[in-house]
Amino acid sequence: PSPAPACPQSAQYGPCSLRKMSAMEALELLDQLVDESDPDVDFPNSYHAYQTAEGIRRAHPDKDWFHLVGLLHDLGKVLAL
Repeated sequence: PSPAPACPQSAQYGPCSLRKMSAMEALELLDQLVDESDPDVDFPNSYHAYQTAEGIRRAHPDKDWFHLVGLLHDLGKVLAL
């Protein structure tokens, strides 16, 4: 038997069986979400992801992995939909 999940979120989201999508589909889906903690609610959430990735690219042009992390950093928010 598998060990019990450490928290309810692990039980709900751990198996990742809710929906399958590409990273680009998840970025598009982010635009349906309103993040109350984000001061820039006038812009789509994907815009923030692209801005973050571009800012990191300018500051760290040699670290392509870091550009990707900047783009993907908020994708977990789609679980709230």
